[in-house]
Amino acid sequence: MMEKSHPMDDGPPATKEHRFPCPQCGSDMRFAPGQRKLLCDHCGHSSPVDAGQTGPWSREAPALIELDYDAAIAAKLPREEMEETRVSHCTGCGAQITFQPDIHAKQCPYCATPIVTDTGTHRHIKPKGVIPFHVTEPQAHTAMSDWLGRLWFAPNGLRAYASRARKMEGIYVPFWTYDADTATQYRGQRGDIHYVTTRGRDGKPRMEQRIRWRSASGRVTRAFDDILILASQSLPKRFTDQLAPWDLSRLTAYRAEFLSGFRAEGYQLGLQAGFDEAKAVMEDQIRADIRHDIGGDMQRIEQMTLRIDDVTFKHILLPIWVAAYRYRGRSYRFVVNGQTGRVQGERPWSWIKITLALILAALALGAVAYGFAHLEASGGF
Repeated sequence: MMEKSHPMDDGPPATKEHRFPCPQCGSDMRFAPGQRKLLCDHCGHSSPVDAGQTGPWSREAPALIELDYDAAIAAKLPREEMEETRVSHCTGCGAQITFQPDIHAKQCPYCATPIVTDTGTHRHIKPKGVIPFHVTEPQAHTAMSDWLGRLWFAPNGLRAYASRARKMEGIYVPFWTYDADTATQYRGQRGDIHYVTTRGRDGKPRMEQRIRWRSASGRVTRAFDDILILASQSLPKRFTDQLAPWDLSRLTAYRAEFLSGFRAEGYQLGLQAGFDEAKAVMEDQIRADIRHDIGGDMQRIEQMTLRIDDVTFKHILLPIWVAAYRYRGRSYRFVVNGQTGRVQGERPWSWIKITLALILAALALGAVAYGFAHLEASGGF
């Protein structure tokens, strides 16, 4: 595969700004999570989002069309697959967040760093699919507060601070998905366990485990579908990985209506770098396939020659609620899966609680030791 750094065609497409004014009062409408409609917060009017046969509510939604990876790397994607969006770059975490045209200053939703919007644009491969928000902001806030409440040794003040109905940011976070056909030739060894009877120094018989190794070789094939790779570098990967699983069967064709009232992040991990991560995922699974193919009780893989063909990809957006709070000089970040409500975040610690717990544990151990000593002295043992 010949690869270049930046997949783009000749001539940038025009930058588009999508707005959905209310037909009754003219205010901007927003997408309502869990519903297929746009809502006007000003007058209460609602309009249905006609998702059609490709919508997430269709029983017969066709699969989204994958794009050719080699064509993208060779800068030969069709012009309609590219777009430009206005973004603001956060100096704190590096996020590239889109803002509405009338917003000029804002805190970064990922790290709470104050940022000022600029007129820069981010040229990128257009999103092919999106999972619309299903969890509402109040539901996400409740899930986060419950999660904080279950944490041992968390500062009471942080939970109270975070529970004051502070606004959470709904963000569509960029991901890549990769499909590929693979065939792998391998060479290794198969180990079969058996037992032999031997005699120890005392002359008594005993059983000893032995492994009989023999050469093994073969070929395994596997077709990979929708390997999901995070294309954002604004949040620790451990957070977003633990938001899984995502139900990608609910992907629908990208429509600007789903983003109305929310923010979207431009991808920072490029297509090629994302595929490098996808290959590592493939190789882990292929190693498991080889071990299964070798069989036996133990396996050694000495060599594997991997061939990857028919690589395709999609750029998709997944919904995440984000809360970033500055508490006592520290920034705490929490994320909520906008499809399932699963919560992850930075683990706060209360050293006062930890110290008290250690003191109580020491007192409990001392009491137990005293009790045993008393029983022993009184002849209880």
